[in-house]
This record gives sequence, C-alpha cells and structure tokens, in this order.
Amino acid sequence: MQKQIYKVPYSKSFMEFILPETMHGTVIVSHHGEPLEDVPAAIHEAVIHPVGSKPLRELARRGARVCIVFTDITRSCPDYLLVPVILAELQKADVNDEDITLLCATGMHRVSTPAEKIAKLGADIVNRFKVIDNEPQNPQVLENLGVIQGNVTVNMHRAVVDADLVIATGIVEPHQYAGYSGGNKTVAIGAAGESFIAYTHGPAFVDHPHTRLGRIEGNPFQEAVIEVARRTKLTFIVNVVLDDEKRVLCVQAGEPSLAFQELVSFAKSIYEVPILKQYDIAIGGVGYPKDTNLYQASRAASYLFFAPIPVVRKGGVMIIPARCEEGAGSGVGEQRFLAAMRDAPNIQFILEDARQNGYPPGQQRAFVMAKVLEQVSVVIVGSEFPDLVAACKMIPATTMNGAFAVAEKKLGKSCDVLVVPHSLLTLPIIGGGQPGKEAG
Repeated sequence: MQKQIYKVPYSKSFMEFILPETMHGTVIVSHHGEPLEDVPAAIHEAVIHPVGSKPLRELARRGARVCIVFTDITRSCPDYLLVPVILAELQKADVNDEDITLLCATGMHRVSTPAEKIAKLGADIVNRFKVIDNEPQNPQVLENLGVIQGNVTVNMHRAVVDADLVIATGIVEPHQYAGYSGGNKTVAIGAAGESFIAYTHGPAFVDHPHTRLGRIEGNPFQEAVIEVARRTKLTFIVNVVLDDEKRVLCVQAGEPSLAFQELVSFAKSIYEVPILKQYDIAIGGVGYPKDTNLYQASRAASYLFFAPIPVVRKGGVMIIPARCEEGAGSGVGEQRFLAAMRDAPNIQFILEDARQNGYPPGQQRAFVMAKVLEQVSVVIVGSEFPDLVAACKMIPATTMNGAFAVAEKKLGKSCDVLVVPHSLLTLPIIGGGQPGKEAG
C-alpha cells in the first residue's frame, strides 16, 4: 500500500512528510468556496452598493480629511486591490490628495518597511499619498479618547482622531481574541495606543470563557473594540474573506458592524469544520507571512488549543512547521513575548505572574502560550533559530521525523494525528457533521 504523503505550508513553499506506520492521520481543510472571478469589479460593486450605508462617494466631500487604515504585512488582506477602489471613490467625491492619510494598522507590531508598504499598496499610492505607521508608544501622535469600562484610558493615533471620515480595510478570519478579525478591529487595535491594546490583551480577557475563536456574541473583546471604534469617525469598511490559497471569496463594504456581521456569517460557513474527537497529535501549517517569526507562528498552536474545545487532548503534542527567519520578531510586542518566555523559570511562573501583575502588550502571547504549554507540548519544525525556540519552552526539531520521534517518546507509538494544513484558516469544531478525510 502506497504511503500517504502529507503537505503543509512552510514559508513561501511547502513541507512534505509521511507519518510513521503506527500513526493514523486525519486531514481537515476549510470548506470550498468559489473564488470571485473579477475581484476588482466585486470590490467596486461592494463599495458603490454598501451594507447599511450610503456609498462612499456620498460620505466624502471636498475639504474633508480622510484617514484610510489598512492592515500590516502580518495580514494577508489584499490592500493593493481594496485601497485603489477606495481612493477612486474619494476622487469622485473631489477629496484632495493632500487631505488623505493612509495609516498602517501595526498595533504593537514593528513599523512596516518601505518595501512592505509598496507590497501592501503599490508604488504609485505610496509615492502619491501620505503613508504612515501607527506609533502606539509615542504620546506626540496620540489623542486621548477618554476611558473605557470605568478606568482604562483609550489613546488613538491623531491621524484617525483628526479625520472627518475614517475608512478601514480588513480580513475576516478566525481570531484568538476577537472570534473573527476585521470589522472595527483594524482601527480600534491597529491604530490604538499601548494602554488600550494592553487592556484588551490582558489576562482577564484571555481567561474569559467567551474570548474564543469563532465567538462574536458576548465576546468582551468585540464589545471593547466596537465601543472604541464608535469614538472615532470610522464610518466605512471594506473587508474580505479569503480561502486557503489567499484568493478572495467574498467582499463587503459599508457600515462597520453590519458589513462585518455579513462577512462573519459567510466566514463561518467556510472556516468552521467539524471533527469527531480530540487527537493525540495535531500538525498545524502556517506559511508566509505568519511563520516569519515565532510570535506569529505560535498562533497555530494557540488557535488549535483555543478552538471551542481543544483539538489535542491533555498531554498531547502539537507540531508546527515554521521557518521563523526573523526569530521571535523585532517589534516591541514580539520582544516582550520573547523576554517573558525566555526569562521565566517555568510555565507556571508565567501564568501566575500574569494573573497577579498583568503584562504590557505583546507579552499576552507569552501568557496565551503558557496556557497552551500547561496542557500540551509544542514542537516547532524547521526554525532557523532552534535555540530561541528552546529558550521559549517549546521543542525545536530539524525535520518532521524528528518531531514524530519527540511525540513517540512522550505518547508511545500508536497515535491519532490531526493534520490541519491551514491552521489559521480552519477552525475545528468537535461534534456533529462530516469529519475530515482519513488516511493511513
């Protein structure tokens, strides 16, 4: 019998492997959606016939200051397709070029490079318009929007606060805290100051039972970002849903919450996949751009863990192929994650310290991963910085066979394995429906 060859994304290519004979594999992928044939035309149609809003050209006017908040390089949102349509509509409204600012929603991530800005927007737009990054720690560019939920100060980039009209792009996909990303989040988190980002990523939010992947209703993170977005002039969004190959399946534009709700309904039909049980081992594919650093790549493990029911049983193993050519990541948040993981004596210390003392933005990923590592082991395969992986209390492996050897030592030779090639775009739901495709 010919052995099954599995394939998961790794950097800009793939990693192929065969399971040991004693391991039984099940593959799950998101449901098929038909890619849009003419994406620019679909975007234009969405913008001129928006959900719950007047068309963009009727919202804008000559002399108005406009801020377009777009996603950074860690998101696969096709801003190079979305933003030109938005700008064309603003031009029809006679908005001056000099009154338009494009803000890269980096949140607490590192600033975007000139090459990344061009990749996201195109050289013509970067050369023609003012394009800037969020600066969450620079009080000179932040404005105070008051307090939220009693005592948390909300600061927002001045380009957003001073605008008469704020527009945001986004990608609607499963998200660790928001349930689904996109909507109000691009502005509320991506253009915010450190204090609000810290609040929404703090231990109280992460520990909350409704802060789960796929959950929107009753999610305190969603409630917070909606409230903050309402304090800005965020009036219009253009968001997409993508498939595993980053092709556009759906696009909606309009009033932020209403357009987002429509996209979430569609996204659930694509991303949420039933499985029958918990597994001994899960293999989560990531791929570029998320696997460029450990901070982002580790999302594969936490997404599988923070599904409505953890995909891997307690004591099991998660295997994540990730090149991590940028190490842990160079941004402030990524470096805080690294320091917290590396410097703590053990996993329990990370959890107890976070719950007692809180943590700054970025370090929440250490708290999240500590919650994962308290229950399961995480093996990172193919990292260019294996010593850093080990320092972060995960297990480095050069090859998939090396990872399987680690798993066999912990679990024994007979194991059920769940293979999730696109783990950030596939949300396994235990119970009901048709399970994934099994292979020996």
